[in-house]
Amino acid sequence: MTYIAQIAPVEVVSAITRRQRGGSFSLTDAQAAIIHFRSFIKTSCRIVPIDEILISQAMDLAEKYALRGYDAVQLAAALEVHNERLAFGLSTPTLISSDLALNDAATAEGLTIDDPNLH
Repeated sequence: MTYIAQIAPVEVVSAITRRQRGGSFSLTDAQAAIIHFRSFIKTSCRIVPIDEILISQAMDLAEKYALRGYDAVQLAAALEVHNERLAFGLSTPTLISSDLALNDAATAEGLTIDDPNLH
């Protein structure tokens, strides 16, 4: 199962669009990537809702690690999934992120990370 914070789809579409406008992707490739991603979310993802408790945790993480706002929200969501899975005796998730500060904070919080830029 893939878990994704409620805000993450906006960030992914924004990143694809910015790269397309910066010349890294053609318009056709960017549109195809967005269509594929939207389908992936609907069929393969569990959305982690952003509620007051998660926001409070994200604020604490932002303060503790000097993270950008949405990175703190992503980390809080990943920790929520991690703790939930531990409570049920399930395997812990891997946070997939290419952001070094977020990866460092996730590692410090005991999460396993995978940086797609490393392979």
